[in-house]
Amino acid sequence: MIASTLPRRAGIGFKPEHFADILAAPQPIGFFEVHAENYMGAGGPPHAQLGRLREDYALSIHGVGLSIGSMQPLDRDHLSRLKTVCDRYQPESFSEHLAWSTHDSVFLNDLLPLPYTEATLAQVLDHVEQVQAALGRQMLLENPATYLLFQESTIEETDFLAEVARRTGCGLLLDVNNVFVAATNHNLDPYDYIARFPLEAVREIHLSGHSETVDDLGVPLLIDSHDTPVKDPVWALYETVIGRIGPIASLVEWDNDVPAWPVLRAEAGAAQDILDAAARQRAA
Repeated sequence: MIASTLPRRAGIGFKPEHFADILAAPQPIGFFEVHAENYMGAGGPPHAQLGRLREDYALSIHGVGLSIGSMQPLDRDHLSRLKTVCDRYQPESFSEHLAWSTHDSVFLNDLLPLPYTEATLAQVLDHVEQVQAALGRQMLLENPATYLLFQESTIEETDFLAEVARRTGCGLLLDVNNVFVAATNHNLDPYDYIARFPLEAVREIHLSGHSETVDDLGVPLLIDSHDTPVKDPVWALYETVIGRIGPIASLVEWDNDVPAWPVLRAEAGAAQDILDAAARQRAA
């Protein structure tokens, strides 16, 4: 099984509108990440652009449609298409979400939460093992941003993820913004969540912006919207994580209201500054 080997640097989620700017000069970027489902066609401009980027940069492929948390079997056709993409580009990393997004033959176009029970644990273990066997590579599993909790849950989310990593050999993708969003929505301490998270299994980090609104009762609610700069509390939480585990591949996601390339590159630069500071401190 091919292990995840992303460089321990800051990366950016690739957007086609930035392609010309990226090619204009070598970029201080450790890697680019793309959504697998955008490259499941046979050819055309998406593949032409990604093939060109792959010549110069490490690549992370991030899935959004496997429905790892579903209680139904994995979609074999989707998994086959995913394997074709990974075989074509040989990415340094592949990741997916701890979520579900399908019911029967319907794709719900969202990343929905699941209760943490022995039954869902068994299903997720089976699905992760199937994916890794089909791809011949380690996958990373991402913690979710959540807006509700299940009364049925009998396992803490951090314990659930730790058990999946232990029993399948998968790695974890720690989305720091998701931690902050979920902890705030559930009136929990994000630093306590990080203290309980199996950091030894983390192979990549995600950073992104969130938006603030209120629910039907007027209670503040955070949305993992990926349409703003990374917020200061998320940067602070990220610094805590990096202080504990050292430099690690860290991606800036910005998927909606996408800014000009220099703005996005500056966000990655802020992450790289934190990584460099941690490396200097460890060297000292």
